[in-house]
Amino acid sequence: MSATAPPPAGGHASERIAVAAERRWAIVVAVIIALLVLMMVVTGLHWASMPPSRVETIDLKTLHVSGEFVEGNLGTTLSPDGRVTVRLIAQQYSFEPQCIVVPADTPVTFRGTSTDTVHGFVVGRTNANTMLIPGFVATFTTSFRTPGEHLMPCHEYCGTGHEAMWARVQVLPPQEFLEKARGGERLSCVPR
Repeated sequence: MSATAPPPAGGHASERIAVAAERRWAIVVAVIIALLVLMMVVTGLHWASMPPSRVETIDLKTLHVSGEFVEGNLGTTLSPDGRVTVRLIAQQYSFEPQCIVVPADTPVTFRGTSTDTVHGFVVGRTNANTMLIPGFVATFTTSFRTPGEHLMPCHEYCGTGHEAMWARVQVLPPQEFLEKARGGERLSCVPR
């Protein structure tokens, strides 16, 4: 007869090793989760108390009355130093101006805001893509490689008329743009 030794108290040795390994992994996972939660809390508190440095605010009550976003100042301008700037406003359910003229192969700075709710726009197959938030000025610079016309739809749901909210961006060859911009007035591709 063969005698088998009774299992040691508390189970087999291999079971104790497996339980200890599982316990160590559970502790490692709990520490990682605790660190991630702590990082989220610290970062959230930091950003809540210190917003990003390039945040530019604007008073919505005087937006159309004074400052850079008055109606006569919207659209594309060419400054004396050669910089091209586009100023635009988004409002339910339109962009002002409806058609923007920009030069190809030239850095173009977009400055925009919203009057009522969060809007956004993306220009065709380009990297021009931003959100327009009431009370804040969105600024970015991009350039358009080839002349042509692009659609600029609102990509943030803004209400029941959202699907009809779009504008156009007309990209002209640089020389043609300069000829049109020499007059000093805001450029537009909306027929008059």
